[in-house]
Amino acid sequence: MSNRRKFIERAVGLGLSLPLFPAIAKASAQYSNPVKAAKLPLILCSRGEYWGRKVLDPAWEKLKTGSILDAIEVGANVVELDPEDNSVGYGGLPNEEGIVQLDASIMYGPTHNCGSVMALEGVKTPCSVARLVMERTDHMVLAGEGAQRFARAHGFKIEELLTDRSRRIWLRWKENISDRDDWLPPADGNYGLERSTGTINVLGIDTEGNVAGITTTSGLFGKIPGRVGDSPIIGAGLYVDNSVGAAGATGRGEEVIRTCGSFYVVQLMEQGKSPQEACELACKKIVDINGGPSKADVDDMFVAINVNGEVGVASIKGRKDNLPQAAYYSAEGFKVVRGTYLMERD
Repeated sequence: MSNRRKFIERAVGLGLSLPLFPAIAKASAQYSNPVKAAKLPLILCSRGEYWGRKVLDPAWEKLKTGSILDAIEVGANVVELDPEDNSVGYGGLPNEEGIVQLDASIMYGPTHNCGSVMALEGVKTPCSVARLVMERTDHMVLAGEGAQRFARAHGFKIEELLTDRSRRIWLRWKENISDRDDWLPPADGNYGLERSTGTINVLGIDTEGNVAGITTTSGLFGKIPGRVGDSPIIGAGLYVDNSVGAAGATGRGEEVIRTCGSFYVVQLMEQGKSPQEACELACKKIVDINGGPSKADVDDMFVAINVNGEVGVASIKGRKDNLPQAAYYSAEGFKVVRGTYLMERD
């Protein structure tokens, strides 16, 4: 049976609506078969080979001596501290006023406890502050100036997060946002810039089946100051259930918020869907509420793991040469998963 036929039969079984089939058919040959369950423990991140190695190698080492929370925090810190990445932590892209505001959340399955920070300025590792919110307060969310004061009280340095590279990206945006203002680009148009990457989710399960997750980001580039996306919102950018698994989201946060995206993925897994099926259905839900594939000009990606060691990754848009990816480390070593997408990217 061809890959395309397999996928179409599977899509019918999942209840995918017929209007999606034209878009799906273009990509169906690229849809992956279900990934064999990994042997626990398992740590997954929402990136491919390059960042997957950078994040998961230290996270896996930490798991040998620490908890699953310690491991995923160490992994997420790698991206937060690396100025090479322009949408997480230090070097993240700023809001419309040129100020970097960070969002992060963390959740722990055994206690169902969680913590998050929103619009946090001056702290390179917001997921570590979110963990302290979870463990050292009876609150779940701290925002803005209050979150920064809390971080400072716990010994975090307040630093400039805008790197020269992210500043130049912001200036390019500022200079080209309108042809009716006084901001002008350089005559040679040379910024020496590369395409930036995105939000990161780090999810994990230890040998005892304890589940945890982190989502961290600098948010939407050029956002209105104070805007908060899905990443620090429990149930949107991150959700964990110790009896089911964990899910995280990247992409346009507003869409994930209004579908309670990560909670929806975990709920689907609780109902018996595989992580892959659940991620695909969450993407479909966003497309449907935006009027279907002919009208939906949105893009989001979901990653998920369940307590059996299965993983999933799906996005709304993709190409045959640019499939959504996730990387994970398990007792069987490092692997990259190439996922599925619903609509062909332009």
